[in-house]
Amino acid sequence: MRNIASRTWLYLLRGASLGLIIASISLTFLQWIQYQKLKLNFPPAQIIAGVPVGGTDRQTAADRLRQAYGTPIEIHYGTSTIQASPQDLGFQLDIDAMLSAAENQQDTFVKLAGFWKYLWHPSDLMNALDVPLRASVDETAIQNYLKDVIAPRYTQPPTAPQPAMESLSWIAGHPGISFDMQQAIEDIKNALFTLNQRKVTVLLVQEPPPPPDREKLQFFLQTVIDRAAFDGLVEIYLSNLQSGEKLHFAYQNGTNPPADIAFTAASTIKIPIMISVFRRLEPPIRDDIQTLLNLMISESENEASDKLMETVINPVRGPLMVTEDMRALGLNNTFLAGYFYMDAPLLERYHTPANTRTDIDLKPDVYNQTTPAEMGTVLEAIYQCAETNSGKLVETFIGEITQDECREMIGLLVSDKLPYLITAGLPEGTRIGHKHGWIEEADGLLHTMSDGAIIYSQGGNYVLAIYMYHPKHLIFDQGNQLMANLSTVIYNYFNLTTSNANGS
Repeated sequence: MRNIASRTWLYLLRGASLGLIIASISLTFLQWIQYQKLKLNFPPAQIIAGVPVGGTDRQTAADRLRQAYGTPIEIHYGTSTIQASPQDLGFQLDIDAMLSAAENQQDTFVKLAGFWKYLWHPSDLMNALDVPLRASVDETAIQNYLKDVIAPRYTQPPTAPQPAMESLSWIAGHPGISFDMQQAIEDIKNALFTLNQRKVTVLLVQEPPPPPDREKLQFFLQTVIDRAAFDGLVEIYLSNLQSGEKLHFAYQNGTNPPADIAFTAASTIKIPIMISVFRRLEPPIRDDIQTLLNLMISESENEASDKLMETVINPVRGPLMVTEDMRALGLNNTFLAGYFYMDAPLLERYHTPANTRTDIDLKPDVYNQTTPAEMGTVLEAIYQCAETNSGKLVETFIGEITQDECREMIGLLVSDKLPYLITAGLPEGTRIGHKHGWIEEADGLLHTMSDGAIIYSQGGNYVLAIYMYHPKHLIFDQGNQLMANLSTVIYNYFNLTTSNANGS
């Protein structure tokens, strides 16, 4: 009995051992199969561009990468949310390069691991293997998307002020909303290259309303002339003394004849006389000369003008020397050919580019002529000299006209307190230095009215010269009101913040 029992236990023990051996062999075989799979799939802890792909084959890993980085970018623009496809934004994954890098890591992993290490120390093989993102983005595509898709639908362009005809003012423009293009491009690029931050908030920028353009201002002024039923000719020269921008045009009965038309200068020629006098004066100015200057500009006295030319410039050639000074400044259409006193002789007959035109002839006075642009240029030269000791007067008459003398000239022009013409269109208290001019022609009628001015305003300083002509009869009240209205429109153009309330 004892031998039988012993044999039984021996068989059982042998069977158990055999079972354990078979089990070990089976387990080892299974592990071997798993180990062989490492050669076919990526290691368990493999990460590519932040995307876990452990245990997957090449195609599956590629699909996961495309899915992860194909998630739309969420663009927040104010209260709007836009879903933008990475493909539309020019984003491209370099999947082949990343998978090849991962496969190189896989080969190294298999070689270093070996079956024995894999069998006895599998935890050592769970360290992450990481391949960084490899991708490209076309900034031009992002920019085009923002310009073609975002901007037209979500931006709000500013609107310029519009003419308010009845009040001679401007209806206020509106600010616009845009965005910082370069910053938006950078933020979108950053979002495309990340997985956990796929949202972009576009930085909004408020754009102030632009000023009305010069074409719109010209249209407004021409409409004012039409509404006044003025069928004569008006020429306007406007210069922004800050920016240097200019508006210069002629207008008659709905048409724009070429500008630079010869007008009778009348008393506006006293501005060139003033310049010629100061060129030849030595400070300090004598009291009698100062009195004559005041009478010539503020009172527009012709006798004082003649006396200044005879005393300071030349008793015979005084007017011609004024003309020579204008020629030296490059002003070939402005001249004075004789004194003002009754029956004064014509010292010289001038032919200029303006008065020899064949398309238009206003029959200007052979004694004194100018164009609005040249009179405006003279005023600009005085202003630049007074403000910054620069400009044509300083450059042409070197050492002969000083900044202080130009400031004296401005003071004289400011002393012209005539409440008509350009001055009549300005708010009370506006500083203006100007010289007006009108004259009865040989037929005893008024045909030409003019005013050249430097206007100082909060919205900017500017030079304005307006000359108007009517072949039959220029009624003073009509011409005065029209010039005042034109002046108002231009003042409000430069001072939109104060004129908006009137026009809105």
